[in-house]
Amino acid sequence: MNTKNTKIPSPKELEKELNDYLSKKYGIHLKLGITSNLFPQLALSQSKDETGKESKKSISRINFDIKPEELEAYLDEYIIKQTKAKEILATKICTHFNRIKFSERSQRFSNHSQVGNIKNNIIMIGPTGVGKTYLIKLIAQKIGAPFVKGDATKFSETGYVGGDVEDLVRDLVSEANGDIELAQYGIIYLDEIDKIASSQNLIGPDVSRSGVQRALLKPMEETEVELKVPHDIVSQMEALEHYRKTGKREKQKINTKNILFIMSGAFNGLEEIIKKRLNRQSLGFGAKIQSQNDNENIFSYVKAEDLISYGFESEFIGRLPVTAVFEKLNAPDLHTILANVNNPIILGKKKDFKSYGIDIQFEDKALEKIAQYAFQEKTGARGLVSSIEKALVKFEKKLPSTSINRLVVTPEIVDSPTVELEKLFKNTDNKEQKEKFESLAKKEVEALKDSIHKRKNEFLKQYGVLLNDNIIDLITYWVVNEGLPVNAVYEEAIKIRRKINFFEAQFLETHDLNITFADDALNAIIQKTIDEDADPLNICNHTVKNYQYGLKLIKEKTGKKSFIIHKEALLDSEQYLNLLIKESYE
Repeated sequence: MNTKNTKIPSPKELEKELNDYLSKKYGIHLKLGITSNLFPQLALSQSKDETGKESKKSISRINFDIKPEELEAYLDEYIIKQTKAKEILATKICTHFNRIKFSERSQRFSNHSQVGNIKNNIIMIGPTGVGKTYLIKLIAQKIGAPFVKGDATKFSETGYVGGDVEDLVRDLVSEANGDIELAQYGIIYLDEIDKIASSQNLIGPDVSRSGVQRALLKPMEETEVELKVPHDIVSQMEALEHYRKTGKREKQKINTKNILFIMSGAFNGLEEIIKKRLNRQSLGFGAKIQSQNDNENIFSYVKAEDLISYGFESEFIGRLPVTAVFEKLNAPDLHTILANVNNPIILGKKKDFKSYGIDIQFEDKALEKIAQYAFQEKTGARGLVSSIEKALVKFEKKLPSTSINRLVVTPEIVDSPTVELEKLFKNTDNKEQKEKFESLAKKEVEALKDSIHKRKNEFLKQYGVLLNDNIIDLITYWVVNEGLPVNAVYEEAIKIRRKINFFEAQFLETHDLNITFADDALNAIIQKTIDEDADPLNICNHTVKNYQYGLKLIKEKTGKKSFIIHKEALLDSEQYLNLLIKESYE
């Protein structure tokens, strides 16, 4: 085929052709837009070709330098209890990524990779609602690795009905916005893995479940996975677009060597298998009497042979060398979760009410009540959400239609929401409730500030900048009033500050004048940026607009070329410049 004379269709023409093809192929009317999001791999290659430069290695976006103790301390801010599980996961995940960094560095001495490399793939065992998924999401977010979660019950070996296990690997590319290299350092989390264990009551081999286990063997170790497959319409459209532009058929693959696989499940019935083994081992001399506490934490004694007896193939368990066991949560544990300033359940509920202009605060006794009700549901931390919803759904329905803009959640509201709602309507101007709300709001701010100060070293290491108390006050205001995560707000403040530093450097390069915004000016610019949703560069430019002329006068008269800009310049930039000129002449 002579591609030189072939007309390349425009995006509009290609869009029409694809829509016509899909309508004829599947008998339905589809409307697809041709965007870079639809063709992520192509967009990536185009940007590289247009610039003519190699892009920065994608793995630099992952925080390889974090230490196990630092990651564990970060998890402690969000996850209560689970000390052993957090220790194991923080250590082995950090080691996994730091070993990749070490291996990448040493490759310059040899093109040969180590044979028999064993990954720290992890299996997590514990009851539902103890924070297994939440913990892995926190870790992935912290280190910046692409993260994909799958449900084992929806996957099967290729050829069976259900999702192909290799689709998990392909999904990593989407999560990495088409960056194949970055996807090769991602995390795949497969939940309800106990559901693919072979049935112990089945006569003959359990082909379907064993097939899923075998299908996972190669990806868990190392294999090449094709990104474009026949059953994926989007990947086929990507291939078509690439062929139309280049006249070449391209095969793209992703290597799973550095992808970390983490499995989890509740493993109902595994306790009995462990107990039987322990009882056999305890017969005869040296037998140990198992305490009630040991009986409650029976999963801590799990071994590979127990998991094989449960229904897993030895080859599958062999590729999961790290085991992390999660403890059950009791009512006090659930209360501690709710009382945590970083708890997404309470923050989410506050955001629900805040969207109607209503602020809510929770009394500690109310949180205890919610925890007790949640514990009775036997679903771990998941029960907290339903308990809160039962207590507040009537308030969430009624209050937006009233002038009430504050609510204190009390134990009485948790116990009898309907009765307490009627009482609230009868006495909307309750001074005692108002004072109680203000007291609780003050405590919330103080607790949040204390939490941020405790994490100063973590923020300093991560961002290289330590924000002052005024900025921390502003961060606290954002978190409390807008329901934003602390990390996101802190990072935004850092970004604004870096933009200001960039402006200072550009001003020096352009005008040979060194201006530095003092802390009070930095704080004012950050606050103005947030309050007005403005660009900090525009604020800086507007503040010192035409300053180069006045500052050059000072430089010619005194030789001074470095100037400190205080927050007064933001209030009246012209008056502040006149003051600087006047002081130089004096």
